[in-house]
Amino acid sequence: MAKSVCVAVASAAIVAAFGLVAHGQTQASGATAPRLFAVQGNVSMLMGPSGNVAVQTGKDGVLLVDSMSEALAPAITAQLRTVSTLPLRYIINTSADADHTGGNAALTVRGVTVMAHEAVVNRMARPTPGRQPGLPDSEYFTPTKDFYFNGEPVFVIHAPNAHTDGDSMVLFRRSDVLSVGDVFTPDRYPVIDLERGGSVQGMLDALNTILRLAVPERLQDGGTRVIPGHGRLCNEADVVEYRDMLTIVRDRIQDGISKGMTLDQVKAAKPTLDYDGQYGNAVPFIEAVYNSLRQRPTQRRSS
Repeated sequence: MAKSVCVAVASAAIVAAFGLVAHGQTQASGATAPRLFAVQGNVSMLMGPSGNVAVQTGKDGVLLVDSMSEALAPAITAQLRTVSTLPLRYIINTSADADHTGGNAALTVRGVTVMAHEAVVNRMARPTPGRQPGLPDSEYFTPTKDFYFNGEPVFVIHAPNAHTDGDSMVLFRRSDVLSVGDVFTPDRYPVIDLERGGSVQGMLDALNTILRLAVPERLQDGGTRVIPGHGRLCNEADVVEYRDMLTIVRDRIQDGISKGMTLDQVKAAKPTLDYDGQYGNAVPFIEAVYNSLRQRPTQRRSS
């Protein structure tokens, strides 16, 4: 299976081809300023120090998936002006994480709708440690929410109990681009936030949902593009590789649990050893998978 297009290799060529080199370097240092490049169709991608933002533009205005941080709002605004003179109309938050919602308040002006799953809205609205700024003003509670914007259907898809209990993935159907937040981060192990409703099975279900929606071109070199919460631009082949890694590690840890192994014993067995060179520090990931499986010992297994 051929390796997909990735930002590290292809972004320079894409930027040159579409003329979307960043003009907002004065807003932040060259090392940290968000970089904007075209993906396909109506959709571009902002890569920044706190994650990725999908940008959809067209005759109706600008739509963002996530908003990075408040400090980066001026740089984000400068980048958006390079692709559209129309106003920002929508921000869709894929989770309540500060690196996905931190720019909401700074970017939001009159006429901007901020959308998220109800679990995100409820969490951000809680009085302790304090109501978060940029609270979404449009929530959904059904498995999907859809609307038409910039000449294409936009589907907001709930991924229950994955990274958290309120994760959303966004499909731009005509552009054939998925923006999936932190349910997929190809340069690091998954973050499964058990305290906020995340689970290893929910992560696998979310990854399999991406695979059901993504369609590759011949030899896996094109087709549906997948914008992760952090890391390089991907396609279906990358998601398959990541899903398979998570399935294998889950099965290894489940085998250890079935043998009565403690968490420390599972860690000592190094169930991620053959992946650590690619994804980094595995300790929090192993702990989360182990505790998730202990909490839900009879959960359905998927591949």
